[in-house]
Amino acid sequence: MSLRAVVFSLQCLFVLAAAMFFDLGELEERCIIEEIPIDTLVTGYFLLEPWQKQSTSSPHLGVTVTVRDPNHELQMTKRYGKYSKFTFTAHASGQHYFCFQTNSTRFSVFARERLKLHLDIQMGEHIIDHHAEKTKDGMQNLEEILYHLTDQAILITRHQVYQREKEERFRQVSEDANHKVLWWAVVQTTLLLSVGFWQIKRLKDFFISKKLV
Repeated sequence: MSLRAVVFSLQCLFVLAAAMFFDLGELEERCIIEEIPIDTLVTGYFLLEPWQKQSTSSPHLGVTVTVRDPNHELQMTKRYGKYSKFTFTAHASGQHYFCFQTNSTRFSVFARERLKLHLDIQMGEHIIDHHAEKTKDGMQNLEEILYHLTDQAILITRHQVYQREKEERFRQVSEDANHKVLWWAVVQTTLLLSVGFWQIKRLKDFFISKKLV
């Protein structure tokens, strides 16, 4: 494994607390779902490697990344190498679908092995890199931290707005369902009363015709 891949692995393991990994096979596609507010910059980092560390790396190994918005419309799709990053800005609030598919490994050493995809998805424009070279200018560090905190505050606000929108939609759906249930109960009661009065009338007419009353 190259030095760049090793550094990327260390960043995924020790820096990115929200990182995850899952296995992939030949031409296999895996998808995950993330809830993202509107107008949020999303950056994804990934690294594809074999489960067995002693395997030899293949230069032809790659990943196709496809992102769809809450309406299942295509947000982005692009072919990458075995380690890279992708970025996009969410145009709508809601569940976004991230799908990852490996290219054919038929002629590689991984043909009969499972592959492991390390993935980390970050939101926001200003991300602090803890492995970056420390600058001697303390004010610059403080400025970067301030930008990062401001960006996180904006992101939290967007999440709150999105959650309020979800709550409003859920409340509207609940009110509509309760309204339909009420009307169905009224219709059902009306039908039962109508059938009951009709049966009473038919029974009364039967007794009169038989001169029992």
